[in-house]
Amino acid sequence: MQHQHRLLILYATQTGNALDAAERLAREAERRSCPNKLLSLHDYDPNLLPQEEAVIFVVSTTGQGDAPDSMKVFWRFLLQRNLSNHWLKGVHYTVFGLGDSGYQKYNFVAKKLDKRLMDLGGTTILERGLGDDQHPSGYEGTLDPWMSSLWRMLNTIKPEFLPNGPDVVIQDTVLIDQPKVQITYHNIENIESHFSTASDFTSPDILRSARSMHPGNSSSDKSGHPDCFLKMVKNLPLTKPNFGKDVRHFEFEFFSDAVQYDTGDVLEILPGQDSAAVDAFIRRCNLDPDSLITASPREMDDCNGHGSRMPVKLKTFVELTMDVASASPRRYFFEVMSFFATAEHEKERLKDFASPEGRDDLYQYNQKERRTVLEVLEDFPSVQMPFEWLIQLVPLLKTRAFSISSSQSAHPNQVHLTVNVVSWTTPYKRKKKGLCSSWLATLDPCDAVSIPAWFQKGSLPTPSPSLPLILVGPGTGCAPFRGFIEERALQSKTNSTAPIMFFFGCWNEDGDFLYKDFWLNHSQNDGVLSEAKGGGFYVAFSRDQPEKVYVQHKMREHSERVWSLLAEGAAVYIAGSSTNMPTDVTSAFEEIVSKENEVSREDALRLIRALERSGKYHIEAWS
Repeated sequence: MQHQHRLLILYATQTGNALDAAERLAREAERRSCPNKLLSLHDYDPNLLPQEEAVIFVVSTTGQGDAPDSMKVFWRFLLQRNLSNHWLKGVHYTVFGLGDSGYQKYNFVAKKLDKRLMDLGGTTILERGLGDDQHPSGYEGTLDPWMSSLWRMLNTIKPEFLPNGPDVVIQDTVLIDQPKVQITYHNIENIESHFSTASDFTSPDILRSARSMHPGNSSSDKSGHPDCFLKMVKNLPLTKPNFGKDVRHFEFEFFSDAVQYDTGDVLEILPGQDSAAVDAFIRRCNLDPDSLITASPREMDDCNGHGSRMPVKLKTFVELTMDVASASPRRYFFEVMSFFATAEHEKERLKDFASPEGRDDLYQYNQKERRTVLEVLEDFPSVQMPFEWLIQLVPLLKTRAFSISSSQSAHPNQVHLTVNVVSWTTPYKRKKKGLCSSWLATLDPCDAVSIPAWFQKGSLPTPSPSLPLILVGPGTGCAPFRGFIEERALQSKTNSTAPIMFFFGCWNEDGDFLYKDFWLNHSQNDGVLSEAKGGGFYVAFSRDQPEKVYVQHKMREHSERVWSLLAEGAAVYIAGSSTNMPTDVTSAFEEIVSKENEVSREDALRLIRALERSGKYHIEAWS
């Protein structure tokens, strides 16, 4: 029997971009008659890697150089010491990374994966590609030329993979026949009434069933199984009205038993979607909101396809799984739309958007303007896409993560968040709002809306009471440190605790001095932030004077005391915006260590790196 050559494409994604890039690679392979298999790293047995002929890894970098959750088991396997430096001998591979050069550890995961595969004896097909969110065309600005080189190199190294050469493309019409999803419509009379009631959003069974049916929900994704349901009990503005930003303090209580969490943990929330937008999407797509449906992968056996899946109302499915009015559609969405457009001018424009030549135009129209699925569909009224295709291509409604700003010791049945209500104006002067923050801001605690929630470990480990701390948290970066201070204040009532220095920053003292009374209270009368206790609380008001003053300036003002705490073994915690702040703050620490310890900047940087390795230098940043 002749050996079947197969290109393996493995991906690890956190937000869906790496999956999108991997699916594009798989489609381009098919168009070149190249047999391929597409899998999440979570679903792949790494023991099989030495048996593969050619592998493409598509991996994203999250947070501060972290691997996506779906990659962590695979990565731990690769780090085993018993794997020899010829374990992957004969295996050809390449890596494409997705990252953001605005972050310090840009594409760190792709770089370290590439190095590890090489150390294990793998042979590169092509130098790794590094997609950058900061590129004018996003990651695709790198992916397109990298992919062209990939097919040429693969054809040179493994010509049997590309029987027709690197550039022979099968017509798209051959590939557009079948979506990956199939839908079964159920007779409402045969379904028990409790399957889909008015309380769909609050029913764990309905939520789990709907989320498990969406193809964007990988087997490693926990979003179908909430840790708990929360109800909001306080919605408090922290900034002055009409100030230019809207930051809220939210307090939630558990509907049932409290879930245990630690300070520094992260709360993920599944946001509700605007009902008017969901209704508009359903009308635009000519769907029946009351249909009872189950969705499953097309290749799934009929006997396994629907037995374990609870039918849900079509509208409920859209509300809980399909991000129709917030996320921008992927490039493939426009490609598939072009096949269902009946107006010739729309078909031509969509084809152009989906082509390499139209990539920049698509970026300006779609990503830059943050067009939503609903807005795109309304811009191309002749397109009528089958619901199966919509389920496959509309981005999954994602949970949103927030740093917890409370201590459970201080609030046993509650969890608090500090949230910036996101709004912005696009280049074409269109007003846009963040889905989750805006939704939370509209909730009335009296309505007791049930909110699905998950607790996760963040980048900031809970410090022990005896560990001195230097905290830097401008803006909503102060959120986790409010929990730290609450907890240490309680601990200090029964035991001696180590000092805390906290550097906070905001625009104006009158406008956005978040939790002003809380910080000042703990910085006076021998509080845990008081100088009398060896700590201190210092605020940088960036716009209260002609020259800008930021947290790093305040740190330099108190450099002697910062160095003194570092010398005592303090841990550093930094939280806030990912733009320039973490780099500027780290630079200030280097300067302080160099000046106060009388060493070179290189030696100071080495000391900071040593703090990182010993678990005493932590950054949690977000864009």
